[in-house]
This record gives sequence, C-alpha cells and structure tokens, in this order.
Amino acid sequence: MDQEAVRGPGGRCVETTAARHMRDLDRAEALRLLSTVSLGRIVFTQHALPAVRPVNHFVSGGDIVIRIHEDGALGALVAPADAPGVVVAYEADVIDSVTHLGWSVVVTGYARVVADADEVDRYAHLLRPWVAHRMTSTLRIRPDLVTGFRLEADPTQPVPAARS
Repeated sequence: MDQEAVRGPGGRCVETTAARHMRDLDRAEALRLLSTVSLGRIVFTQHALPAVRPVNHFVSGGDIVIRIHEDGALGALVAPADAPGVVVAYEADVIDSVTHLGWSVVVTGYARVVADADEVDRYAHLLRPWVAHRMTSTLRIRPDLVTGFRLEADPTQPVPAARS
C-alpha cells in the first residue's frame, strides 16, 4: 500500500510513494496527542554526548512527567539551583507500520527533579515503572519548544491499490 509502480521515462517501472502529506501540528494539538500515549524517548547529554532512553510518561498541566532512579543515567540530570533546569528533548509518536500514517511530536525544554514530596507521591501512583527497579525520583519537563507533524492520506490524490 505504501508504494506503487508507474511507468517512467523510457518505459521503465519506477516506484512512487503512496499519496500522503505532512501537516504541522500546533502546540496544543501536539501536547494533546502526546498525552494519548505513555511511551516516549528522552534525549539528554551524557558525558558530553547525546543519549536517548525510552521511558513512560504522562502529561500534567502541559508538562511531561517521568519517574527515574538515582543510579541510572537520568539520575544525573540535576540542574544548578539558579538554572531553569537541564535542557532535554522528548519525542513520542504513533506511526502505522503498514500505511506509514500517524504523528510525531518533539518537545524541547527544561527538565528538573520534582522536589515537593506530595507531588512525588501523587506521581508515583499515576506512573508505574515498566522495569523491576525502584524509582526514587520524578522528573518534570517544562516544554519550551513544541513541534510535531501528522502524516495523512492526501485527499486530493488517489490511494494506490494494494499489490496482488
């Protein structure tokens, strides 16, 4: 369904991409979509190099909340007291593996360990770890830049027939 063969110059068969287009998402729609999934990837700096970890999350008041354990790589994301946080990116998506339709959202912002004990307790009940490791801290990402796109079928183009 993703590609179809058409006759190109000289009569050769050329594969073309199925009719779809990419539509940018506004901030509100991107954060709404992000709140519909529980798995994403946090991008951070580890030993002066980019690192990526899959984590589960939820969205609370426009912030992304994840739980971490202090002895893990994310436990080192501690910002100085006078800084807004540590710069990170967070990405989540839902893309169908057959049609390649769906969406992707990237949030860039500041991550800071949640210090309020009541908030940490509340988040512990809302966000269960996926691994058998005691989560000791909660990280809140305050979005600064929110971008995203949706891959949609192009309504002005015919959808190619499935191959036999």
